[in-house]
Amino acid sequence: MADPLKSERTIIENCAIATVDANDTEYASGHLVVNGNRIESLGPGPAPEGLENVARRIDGTGQLLTPGLINTHHHFYQWLTRGLATDANLFDWLVALYPIWARIDEEMVHAAARGSLGMMARGGVTTAADHHYVFPRGGGDLLGAEVRAAAELGVRFTAARGSMDRGESDGGLPPDFAVESLDGALAETERAIDKYHDASFGSMLHIAVAPCSPFSVSTELMRQGAELARRKGVRLHTHGSETAEEEKFCHEMFGMGPTDYFESTGWLGEDVWMAHCVHMTDSDIEAFGRTRTGVAHCPSSNARLGAGIARVPDMLAAGVPVGLGVDGTASNESGELHTELRNALLVNRLGPHKESALDVRRALRLGTYGGAQVLGRAPETGSLEAGKLADAVLWKLDGIGHSTIADPVAALVLGAAAPVTLSLVNGKPVVADGRLLGADEDEIARGARDQARRLARIAADAA
Repeated sequence: MADPLKSERTIIENCAIATVDANDTEYASGHLVVNGNRIESLGPGPAPEGLENVARRIDGTGQLLTPGLINTHHHFYQWLTRGLATDANLFDWLVALYPIWARIDEEMVHAAARGSLGMMARGGVTTAADHHYVFPRGGGDLLGAEVRAAAELGVRFTAARGSMDRGESDGGLPPDFAVESLDGALAETERAIDKYHDASFGSMLHIAVAPCSPFSVSTELMRQGAELARRKGVRLHTHGSETAEEEKFCHEMFGMGPTDYFESTGWLGEDVWMAHCVHMTDSDIEAFGRTRTGVAHCPSSNARLGAGIARVPDMLAAGVPVGLGVDGTASNESGELHTELRNALLVNRLGPHKESALDVRRALRLGTYGGAQVLGRAPETGSLEAGKLADAVLWKLDGIGHSTIADPVAALVLGAAAPVTLSLVNGKPVVADGRLLGADEDEIARGARDQARRLARIAADAA
């Protein structure tokens, strides 16, 4: 049976194009032809004449076309607790917020996911990964709430099914009623894989196995989680080497640093990506490069919590796959990925490599192809190439904020957040003229505000 998606074409032409392919091919004025959910062709100049079934023809004069942005690390539920503990480090921030997060439920998570996804989508994100690890007893189907939200907004989604089994009584930070048992966490993670994971080319939904962090889960959950992921053929995700305190904890608890601990539990490999990786030694970076373990670089959150500057230039030089992450919006209130393009470049130039740390094209690559590598989707997305999925964003650069920036890629990365003229996910428009097409932004904002206030009341009553 013919694929019904292939019955219509979308043509975008007269725009600058940054393909982010292996050769960093760019066109000062070019075209892209989408057939169904795939990129059919692209190149310099106008689109070929005589193409049939053209449903949309967009004049991209004054605009830049790029692959869709890919967010590799987030915590959607934190959309409801923005602006709290703004001057705390990671551990103090967690102590302040875990008692609130422990009260979330399905309705709250759905509203938070819509807010998080909506903000990212209207800012050019076409694929998003979320790490959800707080499952209070009686909270309902929290992962399902996120899956529904992603489907409603039309965003390609990797749901990293997190878990914690080390509560306060075992020396962990979260309240005991917000953690799971070892067997319960593993069983629920496997159930999520069986129910939701779609491994087919062009899938809109992946599941990953994602115990939260070394200081909130047991060694057995780490080890058995890795075994589960490999038995099921899915990816693995966790937090790693985020703070100096975490490194000290690992040495005290396990007699080794975080990277050696991860390796001892089966958590290095090309099917693994970790968030942050700020405090990495030369040998840590070598191990990640040797095993092709990926990194979700979250510069805004790392700065907000005072965690430090990740050694991204050294990681890239060692062959480590690196993508960008918003991280939870309780530690990055802007909640959109353009900030990470800009801050990845700026923050890394404060490190030892200074102005040679990253340039604008390497920053764009982190936010597109690098993210696809980290999520295991580089054959499908992350660059504009014939045969790949039609996940693409057209950015308006001829307005007041960008019209005098000579280089369109510099305008996108270093300039103010550029308006999105059109965002395609799987060939379907999800944003047009800066507004979401599949949802009412005002309704999303009201719903999230109401649920944030409800959560605050419930947490205050429980305190």
